[in-house]
Amino acid sequence: QVRLVESGGGLVQPGGSLRLSCAASGNIFSINAMGWYRQAPGKERELVATITSGGSASYADSVKGRFTISRDNAKNTVYLQMNSLKPEDTAVYYCNAQIRVSEILRYPNYWGQGTQVAVSS
Repeated sequence: QVRLVESGGGLVQPGGSLRLSCAASGNIFSINAMGWYRQAPGKERELVATITSGGSASYADSVKGRFTISRDNAKNTVYLQMNSLKPEDTAVYYCNAQIRVSEILRYPNYWGQGTQVAVSS
């Protein structure tokens, strides 16, 4: 069984910073892409950033230049450094990872439980 556990959310003032972490654990053979999504109240879940196993990152236009995704493959962990936070960044942030769990060459998606980020003065 595989688990993704997020941490680092909280309440921050506009212009502030937060760093989210997501650690994968369990029966893991290997991990392909990892990423962060978010869902604001009344809105659909949207992609924030993704990173390949080789470290290539991509971002939603709304967070480019403010957020940085990174990963530590030895720790099966992905991070999201969020700077210059805005009220519109308020959402539940979910970690996602494509994880191979057996000798079968498949990488199904796994999700964390989500962590709340609130940006408000």
